[in-house]
Amino acid sequence: MRKEELDLVLVPVGLTVMVSYHLWLLYRVIKHPTTTVIGINAINRRIWVHTMMEDPLKNGVLAVQTLRNNIMASTLLASMAITLCSLMAVLMTNSNGGYRGLRGKDFVLGDTSDLVLSIKFFSILICFLLAFLLNVQSIRYYSHAGLLINVPARSQRAAPPLAAEYVAGALNRGSYFWSLGLRAFYFSFPMFLWIFGPVPMLVSCLGLVLMLYFLDVYSGWGENGEEEKGEEEDLGVHERC
Repeated sequence: MRKEELDLVLVPVGLTVMVSYHLWLLYRVIKHPTTTVIGINAINRRIWVHTMMEDPLKNGVLAVQTLRNNIMASTLLASMAITLCSLMAVLMTNSNGGYRGLRGKDFVLGDTSDLVLSIKFFSILICFLLAFLLNVQSIRYYSHAGLLINVPARSQRAAPPLAAEYVAGALNRGSYFWSLGLRAFYFSFPMFLWIFGPVPMLVSCLGLVLMLYFLDVYSGWGENGEEEKGEEEDLGVHERC
């Protein structure tokens, strides 16, 4: 196999590994949320919202400060993403000058043509653009939750539990978008290493999936059967959200 053909084999393999893992994670979050960190956090956020809205006068400052910290984190990631997008746009306009030193080197396996180089930079740019858009949506939902979480229950026309469920859903959506924004940053790392060849890209995909598995999967929640029974209602609401 020629070096130029390695990209056609190793890059799809790496992307398939990454996409397959996230599809499997999505299935676990929907069907078995208590076995994933994302699902457990969603359940606990719902409980937290109900606790905060029971007494807004007492817990209002804590709730607003917590959501403000989340908004600041999303704002930081969004600013970083759009800055990196601008940097990648500059590199794409002057890619030949920045990549000429790597061409012809033995440690760079794979295709080094101008077309493939443009695809590599464009893939990184797409990851950063997605990260920016997802974090902006996260800020949107966090802002909605920050406004609604301090509404007194007695002044709500809807039933208080339904109002709390709506706020919990907005908060969980903001957290989901924030997690997806982080995943977009994770995807940009293998795309960046693809500049140095498909072999580093494949190795980074395998290492990233292995690392994410230990960060995303948790098996210590709900070991007690009574605990699981008490949270069946929470899981049903989480799945509907």
